[in-house]
Amino acid sequence: MTTDAKRAGKVVVAGAGLMGTGIAHAFASSGFETVLVDINGDALSRAQAGIEKILDDGVRLGKIDAGVAEEAKARLTISGDIGKASQGADLFVETVSEQLATKLAVIAEAERALGEGAIIGTNTSALSVTEIARATTHPGRVVGMHFFNPVHKMKLVELVVGLQTTPQTLEAVRGYSDAIGKTSIVVNEAPGLTTSRMSAMAGNEAMYMLMEGIASAEDIDTAHRLGFNHPLGPLELGDVTGWDTRLSVLRYLHQTLGEKFRPCPLIVKMVAAGRFGRKSGAGVYEYADGQKVPGSGLKAGIL
Repeated sequence: MTTDAKRAGKVVVAGAGLMGTGIAHAFASSGFETVLVDINGDALSRAQAGIEKILDDGVRLGKIDAGVAEEAKARLTISGDIGKASQGADLFVETVSEQLATKLAVIAEAERALGEGAIIGTNTSALSVTEIARATTHPGRVVGMHFFNPVHKMKLVELVVGLQTTPQTLEAVRGYSDAIGKTSIVVNEAPGLTTSRMSAMAGNEAMYMLMEGIASAEDIDTAHRLGFNHPLGPLELGDVTGWDTRLSVLRYLHQTLGEKFRPCPLIVKMVAAGRFGRKSGAGVYEYADGQKVPGSGLKAGIL
């Protein structure tokens, strides 16, 4: 299938969180008929508004033409019905929470409406693509498509090959990645893939350093940014990702890869307190209107 043919097709994105919003924007702005689906109507409304803001900001900054932005908005629709939304789709991408049972249920529901030629992508950052594929009757069409936040700025997509992912499926999703302007790498399925495994380790170790009193949150993040030339420190990144999500990943990696991934007790405590990060208004740092409050980072030695 050619790129032009793909752009004439239909893409369904399940999950109207940060990742689903970004992925839906990427496809709609690249010429695809795109449906964003979620059972939470408020989340859908926020996601649609977020996508329109990204497009409007692009026009304001001179990065895209106003007419192109309006066409992208017109190509995007929202739905609360996975089955109805999935009818006639060429690509289905799930971005729901990092809970295996949830992903299996969403994909199984979608597959009942998808045609046999449709591809199923999972945006999991740590779970087994092979295990997720068990929800389907055609596991060869299931592949990992791990995007990065914020999707409209981050160029990388990890394409994760499960045990039964076919070469044709991999070739097709590489074409989709090219069509939306992303650079893709191919990863043979392993816990944590490449980026999640490295990021989880760095974030977990940074939290241990904070808990043990080695340095403040601001100084740990400054060391990472300026010492390694990374745009965000590991604690800032954890706040963006969400410590609830990070804890789920670490627990899975601890179970599959051993003690070096045991979650830091401070992460467990923060999640129990509802300090998930930017999305909840507080994590390692405090947030106001989505922006980090200067000087709000947790101090060294927080037990």
